[in-house]
Amino acid sequence: MEAGSQKSVWVRQEIESPCVQICIIHPETRLCAGCARSIDEISEWSRMSANQRAEIMEKLPGREPAPKTRRGGRSGRLKR
Repeated sequence: MEAGSQKSVWVRQEIESPCVQICIIHPETRLCAGCARSIDEISEWSRMSANQRAEIMEKLPGREPAPKTRRGGRSGRLKR
């Protein structure tokens, strides 16, 4: 490499990801509690195009990865 050259030896282009490293899949919704992606979306993420990832990223804020209601007690068991 020439003196004064600003060339990089190794350049990585990371794939944009919503992962926050809280990887817990909710058993009912099948969505990740951390990023709200489905198991299929997570497993295919690195093979998706930038447009496919952008479409999913737009939908994530509206997703609820886990139900907000309490499911305990007798009434919770009867609803299952």
